[in-house]
Amino acid sequence: MAPPEHGDEKRTDDGGGSLPSRYPLYTPGAGPVRRAVERRSAVPLVWLHRAPRWLSPVLLGVLFVAGLLTPGLAGGLCLLPVALFLAWLAYLTWPSLDARQRAPRVLTVVVIAVLAVARLLGF
Repeated sequence: MAPPEHGDEKRTDDGGGSLPSRYPLYTPGAGPVRRAVERRSAVPLVWLHRAPRWLSPVLLGVLFVAGLLTPGLAGGLCLLPVALFLAWLAYLTWPSLDARQRAPRVLTVVVIAVLAVARLLGF
């Protein structure tokens, strides 16, 4: 029997599933800061894995559009969690990426963070 492709993992009746064993949760040889971040991120990552696949993109999309359309403080407060979430995911995936994959992630986080700060400052 062939191993399941990405997205084909078996799910239990409660809608969740265990993480595939081929995806380690921790970076081998990581320093103490990375180990601490990865350890604290394990539960949210498992929760994200068990949540419906559409939930994260829809929630981030709604916050992003609301942040762009809403002026002032409210717009900045909508954009800030989007930037933080993407920065968190970029940090966790950083060791497995090459330079061509890292640049767009950094650019995306920086652009959304600049938009959030601009909204927070009233622009």
